[in-house]
Amino acid sequence: MSVKLNQRAFQHAKILIGQKMFVLDKRDDWSEHKPSAEKENEFLAEHGIDEYQKWFLGIDEDEEESDRRRYKFPYGDFEKLHRCGVIAAEVRAAQYEDREIEVAAAHLHGALNALM
Repeated sequence: MSVKLNQRAFQHAKILIGQKMFVLDKRDDWSEHKPSAEKENEFLAEHGIDEYQKWFLGIDEDEEESDRRRYKFPYGDFEKLHRCGVIAAEVRAAQYEDREIEVAAAHLHGALNALM
């Protein structure tokens, strides 16, 4: 699997932080706060793949651009960035040794912690 940093998503996340469109939740909240498959499908149908992909820090280059499986490491609920989602992305990226994504998520994590 060849996963690289999704620069558009990273920039989008920084914009959301600047606009105070985030939730400063706890690390373990992601299982409750991450969007369901149904919500992902609804968002994708309503907004298209270009908007959908802005909510995922990773791009799996082995998947087709139009396939939602191409997008990895979600960090929000399609409305707000979630601190727990950023932490989950950071931890998973470290586990999979996706350093570029890990560093980007750590940057976002630090920015959110500074706001707590």
